[in-house]
Parts: sequence; C-alpha cells; structure tokens
Amino acid sequence: MRSLLIIILICVCGTVQAQILNAESLRKVTDTSGWSGSVSANFALKRNVNDFLVIGTNIHVQYKKDPHLILFKNDINFQKIEGDRFENSGITHVRYNYRFTSRFAWEAFVQGQYNKVNLIDFRGLIGTGPRFKLTTSEKYKFYGGAAAMYEYEKVSDGVTPKQKVIRGSSYLSFSLYPSDRVTVVSTTYYQPLFETFGDYRISTQNSLLVGLFKNFSVEISYNFVFDTFPAVGIPKSQYDFSTGLAYTFD
Repeated sequence: MRSLLIIILICVCGTVQAQILNAESLRKVTDTSGWSGSVSANFALKRNVNDFLVIGTNIHVQYKKDPHLILFKNDINFQKIEGDRFENSGITHVRYNYRFTSRFAWEAFVQGQYNKVNLIDFRGLIGTGPRFKLTTSEKYKFYGGAAAMYEYEKVSDGVTPKQKVIRGSSYLSFSLYPSDRVTVVSTTYYQPLFETFGDYRISTQNSLLVGLFKNFSVEISYNFVFDTFPAVGIPKSQYDFSTGLAYTFD
C-alpha cells in the first residue's frame, strides 16, 4: 500500500471547523497605518484504501488609518473521498472598527458562511456593538465586547425551518506577549437568542503563535463550540485542533 501526502504551508488535523468566527484572530497588531494581513493555503493528497483530497485557502487583510480599522477574512475548505464530496465549508467576514478613545471603539460587521458537515446551507449575520480595552499594558491585553446581530440561517436537515432571529454576541478576549516571538490569544463568545435565552452558543478559541523567522510563524490552535440547538443529527459540542505555518505581511 502506497501513500502520497503533499502539504503546502499548513497542516491541519481535527474533527470540525468552528462555526463561530474568532474576530480577535483577525486583528494584526501593528503601530503603522496602511495595509497588512496574512495568507495561507493547504493541499493534501493521500492514497491508501481510498483517495483523499483536501484543498483550503485562508486570506486575511486589514487596513488601518486611525481612528478607522477595516478587517476582511475569507476561508474556504474542500474535501473529497473517492470522488464524493465529503466536506465543503467557507466563511467570509468584513468588520469595521471606529475608535473613539484608546480604550473604547464601536464595531459593525457582516458575515456569510456555509458548512456542509454541519448541514448549514447558509448562515448570514449583520451586527454592531461596542468594544472595550480593559487593560493598558503592552505585555498583556484584555478586551470585552457586546453586539446585537441579525441572523439568517438555512440548514439541510429536512426538519428545521429557516431561522430569522436576533442574537446577542458578547466576548472576552486576552492576548499575552511573554516574548518577542511568542503570542497567546484566547477568546470566549456567548451568543444567546434574545427571545429565548435557552437557545445559545458558546465557543472558546485559543491560539499559540511562535515566530520562526521574518514574517513566518508556527500556529497551534484549539477551538471548542457548544450549540444548544444545532441541525438535527449534529452533536451539540464540537472541537477543532490545528497546527500550521502562517505568513504575514505589512
């Protein structure tokens, strides 16, 4: 039995892709104005009992000019086993941040996503709310935020009707910088349905980045999501573990 494995830029292992985007992971820390961001891609081909193909792209771009910050992210992942579609997921997110003071800003965002494994044909979000910087140290940073968002969701479980609801989205995030080469980022979200607080999602997303050389770093991430009412047949709790190589530019 022969196998072929080709990995470009990033190697990923896990069970599912997180359903709640960690917006804090989009923010690139920089003191300069202008464009910055990161790009990564993955491709894997393996042959043993079955043919297994994975293709993915991840693009993050931000533009900063005080007091404005614009963030854009687009992720697409596609998997096939023996020619049959096994997983197909994608997410596009745009966020605008206006900073009133060094510790207070207002945000607005729009997002579209789909995830065939989780039976999400489409989920669209549009929301807005305040963001607070809770600390002043440059060695560690804590942020908190709250938003109200409109959510449209269509799932393909054959049972759940289309959802058009208003949810809250509150988060607490911290970033630690123990050295020039090491960064730790953790964010926890709580997203309840306003009319029924028993319908909620909780996610925690944690990343460790270690700089290798100029513009390149290795990233290890763990994500956990709990959804009280997922599509029929989908587990309430899911997790994702990944490790890979990232390239950033500014």
